[in-house]
Amino acid sequence: MHLHVAIPAIDELDHLPVTLDNLAAQRVNYPFTVYICVNQPESWWNNPDKIDVCQNNQQLIKFIRNYPKLPVEIIDKSSLGNGWGDKNHGVGWARRTLFDHILSVATAEDVIVSLDADTCVEPEYLQSIGENFENRTLTAVSLPYYHRLTDDDAANRAILRYEIYMRSYLINLYGISSPYNFTAVGSAIAVRVEALRKIGNITPMKSGEDFYLLQKLRKMAPISNWNAQAVYPAARFSARVYFGTGPAMIKGNEGHWESYPIYHYSLFSSIKDTYLQLSKLYTEDFETPFLQFLKEQYRDDKLWVPIRQNSKTLERFERAFHEKADGLRILQYLKEVNPTQGKTDSVALRENMMHFFDGTIPDFMPEGYELSDLTIEQLDIIRNMLFEKEMQLRKCENN
Repeated sequence: MHLHVAIPAIDELDHLPVTLDNLAAQRVNYPFTVYICVNQPESWWNNPDKIDVCQNNQQLIKFIRNYPKLPVEIIDKSSLGNGWGDKNHGVGWARRTLFDHILSVATAEDVIVSLDADTCVEPEYLQSIGENFENRTLTAVSLPYYHRLTDDDAANRAILRYEIYMRSYLINLYGISSPYNFTAVGSAIAVRVEALRKIGNITPMKSGEDFYLLQKLRKMAPISNWNAQAVYPAARFSARVYFGTGPAMIKGNEGHWESYPIYHYSLFSSIKDTYLQLSKLYTEDFETPFLQFLKEQYRDDKLWVPIRQNSKTLERFERAFHEKADGLRILQYLKEVNPTQGKTDSVALRENMMHFFDGTIPDFMPEGYELSDLTIEQLDIIRNMLFEKEMQLRKCENN
């Protein structure tokens, strides 16, 4: 088994050296190769506001070529004449280009490890992934992640709030046994080459390609959420992608968390209610709020009729149902019904914590507290409680 580490990079001269040093320090028994796609749109060479990025990318390419600790393969989508077209560019296209190249040289049993240029890993990271994929049935892993805090209080507050949103969401997905109980972090994905070939590779998008990749993989086979080692993405404000961690932090720092609300656990319960009645749906139509939402999304009042006709068993029907009611539809449903819940983020988080931890929550979260008033240290306590809970769920799922 060969491990292929794929890293998109744009304007990352200040961060990539640390990531490469981390990879050079790996204690690993598996052969591995690092590939970096340095990229930006070709038109930026003629844009005075972007020329600094182009020049930075050229310095980055020079640095990689002369990096003494580790051989690195460069995919140059940055130098004059090599950049992206105006329509097809961004991190999704960079990952697609990296994966295409790896698929051309890898064997079916090899593993692609997706990282970012500002991500840190411990020395046993690649070894842990290799050992994980010794399980021949494993197709992909949504790896544990953890943002280390910095000396920037604003960035710390923003990343902690964002992590609390993501971890609360995932724990709630575990609570209803959703097939889509994964967190999509582009720097925290490992996938077997054979599985990537079967789904036709990653769908290139300007942002969100990691979510759609995992969703496609999950529709083919179960995804593991467990790995003994986590990845440590950077906690920094960044507009390199259109949505994701960096833009979320920027919006949150400006006081806009509307796109990342704390969803109350009861909203997930309404989805679970539908899951529990799939045997009934296999034989007849009935209504739940989630089923009605799905019909509206697909604009089909007879949504389940052809699925029943094409499903000879309940198991086949359930699989077809979950392909329709996928991770994207779950998120869309929650966004639609969340405003009707009448609970603020502060209330939803407190009640979620009570639910997750059997009523044991920090004493700085009494009724009437405000999430925005918590200190960084208090936010970190909440984040760590959720992280530990999440890791327990990930590990239990693996056993």
